[in-house]
Amino acid sequence: MKRTLSFMIFIAVAVLLLPQCQQFSKEKKAKYVFYFIGDGMGVNQVNGTEMYLAEKEGRIGLKPLNFTQFPVVNFATTYSKYNSVTCSAAAGTALATGTKTKNGTIGMDSLHQAPLYSVAVQAKEAGKKVGITSSVSVDHATPAAFYAHQPNRSMYYEIGTDLPKTGFDFYAGAGFLQPKSKKDTAAPELYGLIEGAGYKIIRGNEAFEKQYTEAVKAVLIQKEGAEKGCLPYAIDRKEGDLTLAQITENAIRFLTKEENDGFFLMVEGGKIDWACHGNDAATVFTEVIDMAEAVEKALDFYKQYPDETLIVITADHETGGIALGTGKYALNLQALQYQKLSKEELTRKIQELRTAKGNKVSWEDVRGVLSENLGFWKEVKLSDKQETRLKEIYKRSFGKNGVKLEKNLYAENELLAAEAIEIMDSIALVGWTSGGHSAGVVPVFAIGVGSHLFSGKLDNTDIPRKIAEAAGY
Repeated sequence: MKRTLSFMIFIAVAVLLLPQCQQFSKEKKAKYVFYFIGDGMGVNQVNGTEMYLAEKEGRIGLKPLNFTQFPVVNFATTYSKYNSVTCSAAAGTALATGTKTKNGTIGMDSLHQAPLYSVAVQAKEAGKKVGITSSVSVDHATPAAFYAHQPNRSMYYEIGTDLPKTGFDFYAGAGFLQPKSKKDTAAPELYGLIEGAGYKIIRGNEAFEKQYTEAVKAVLIQKEGAEKGCLPYAIDRKEGDLTLAQITENAIRFLTKEENDGFFLMVEGGKIDWACHGNDAATVFTEVIDMAEAVEKALDFYKQYPDETLIVITADHETGGIALGTGKYALNLQALQYQKLSKEELTRKIQELRTAKGNKVSWEDVRGVLSENLGFWKEVKLSDKQETRLKEIYKRSFGKNGVKLEKNLYAENELLAAEAIEIMDSIALVGWTSGGHSAGVVPVFAIGVGSHLFSGKLDNTDIPRKIAEAAGY
């Protein structure tokens, strides 16, 4: 009798729990996944951008970026296998594969003995369309970590040869840094190799409009004659330049042009990092805003399919150790709005002046360039000390000993341009600890199906694993 009663109670409980169990087993998975990576985008790069936007409106506070309003806001640690401070290759590999590796390594274990496969590969194996995109070159560290397996990130040709092996559907970026092999002159040229694997190489946004519907697989790069290493900084952009927002929109169009089981799309805002390496605050904040414009394209898609879409945004590491405040209990970020170009573009303008004048450049000539492009002496007042420092560098730069350049990881700049941007940042009360990476935590933002998985303490290796879980790969 007791056994019969116990069995009846068990059956009754099971019947009551059955709907909940069925609901749990049928938990919705993300059909469409957006994975945004702001290279070098630490917490202060985001916070500084929002404070800068508020100061431009004449107030203290924040003007929120779209992604900072996501329901899940978190942070992640970024250290690599053997280093407290990661490089982009190891960080990209961690964000792509969920495994830490040695600095400098792309998609391989720390001993360089075995490949590590990315969440993009999992998506492809699950029957999804896959896109890998960036504002820098397609073979740069972060995008490469999703498709390539090489012991050194500088092996650009070899990384490029890995691209067609994945069978991913869409790639986009500035171009390729090394289309020809430096080691083997008989090796096939990269563009031909990629086209031979069935990819349509499309050059520029106008060409994409005409060609994308016919392509089975595609690689979108900048138009002929444009820089192959990166898109222009947003602050330097000219009409007709390819943008990260266009790349994101085009990727969505390409991956959804036919009925399918969903997609996985990685989008890298790669030049946030470059501007941080150059310690150029106005350019950094403009790049963060530019990535938010790309995120807006994903949000437009999300609003159409809110029950099927996941958007995750993070960074591979922080760059520059940016400090919002240099001693005074204040910021003057609004001054940065008068900077019209990046440090690199300011260098180009100074070099054009040098060429046009045969190096016989007057202080008034230099003053005119700085006034026009940085607002110096007009909207942005300089101290006597700051002006004296600029004059001293002007005399050295245009003297008999010739020009010397300031070098950072991605650029060589005129000392005069470097000093001018340093003065601009100091006026804004923004400081930097280095021209390299730091171990600072990076932000994580998530919205949509499975976004709750990104709560709680995170390491960068957790993010692709949770994406795979949310999408059911």
